[in-house]
Amino acid sequence: MTPDQAVLFSTIILLVPMGYFLLAAPAFLLVKLDVPPVTRLLRGMFNAYFLVLTVSGVIGMLAFAAAGRFAVALGIASIAGFAVLARQWFLRRLDAEADARDAGDPTAVRRLRQLHWGGMLCNAVQVFALVGSIPYMAPLP
Repeated sequence: MTPDQAVLFSTIILLVPMGYFLLAAPAFLLVKLDVPPVTRLLRGMFNAYFLVLTVSGVIGMLAFAAAGRFAVALGIASIAGFAVLARQWFLRRLDAEADARDAGDPTAVRRLRQLHWGGMLCNAVQVFALVGSIPYMAPLP
């Protein structure tokens, strides 16, 4: 496999979970988050997204580093690092708001929805940044 093929495959590997989440997350806008099974499903989707993004980010970072594109590898490593930190913060907040909702807090559902929107926005920004940087990652000969 040539270095350019490794770069292409690692970019695709990184874009797949981001694209899936970009398409799957808005479906939760159609349901109420005051239903505990729905909130658990949302939590599971965010948990899986952050884990897959971390793994694919590490794979992408290694592929770019092996291809000698260290600046891009650093950018991909920052996506993976963000996923690790965001997963801890986000899931903790999601659990706290779900517990507050179950305890009877009337504003907890609104805060759950805000978390949902924030997660979708973070993903969208990362997708657009990654897609926008593709021409710089694999320059033409």
